[in-house]
Amino acid sequence: MADLVTPAGVQQKRQRQLNRQAPVGCAACANRRPGWFCSLGSAVLADLELATSTISLPAQAALFTQGEDARCLYLICSGYLKLTAGRPNDRQMIVRVAGPGSMLGLYAVLSHGVHEVSAESLTPAQLRPVERERFMAFLRSHKEAQMRAVQCICQEYRFALQDACRIALTETVAARLARLLLELAHQIGEHLPEGGFRFPLLLTHEEIASMACTTRETVTRTLSQFRKDGWIAIDEGILTVHAPEQLQALV
Repeated sequence: MADLVTPAGVQQKRQRQLNRQAPVGCAACANRRPGWFCSLGSAVLADLELATSTISLPAQAALFTQGEDARCLYLICSGYLKLTAGRPNDRQMIVRVAGPGSMLGLYAVLSHGVHEVSAESLTPAQLRPVERERFMAFLRSHKEAQMRAVQCICQEYRFALQDACRIALTETVAARLARLLLELAHQIGEHLPEGGFRFPLLLTHEEIASMACTTRETVTRTLSQFRKDGWIAIDEGILTVHAPEQLQALV
């Protein structure tokens, strides 16, 4: 008698076939972009994979805490995390939002120090942790990886400088908010063919206010004005910058 195949069985068989056919590994990742640590050459990337594992984080989960010994660094494969600094059980400052391709804890690991910020997932995220000793051995073996690590450190410096300039040199709230939106667009956004940007709006108005040194009410009012002017649009948690040149003019 022939075996009976249920619809569920057919679905499971198809899924197994897809799993066998689907490419895996960093080289096949759709999130890779030029300049990111995960955009290394194929041979170097293969060695990096051997030095790493893969972990998953749910939303709103702590990855590491400011002041904690940096035993690992983390390459974000998917999802978004926020980096904060401040005293425990006190006011926290959001330093930046990190997305796919970002390397977290690089400076702390290279300096054999502690994490200078805390990291918490904003969305479900997948990461590749690399233990300090394995990463140092990996760097010693690959000059390309050494150069990419220097580039990533320089990028972190640029982010810190942007934060300082936004807080200290931008006079109006509208200008600080415009600058912040442009920073997020370049850090975690997607460049659109028509010249704008699009990125997930993962922070609350209160969190945006803390980054722009203003109040939640002012953020709400200013974003509404930007939308009324046609400079931005917000739809289902996605912010689209239609007129980056207008925001830049404010800055």
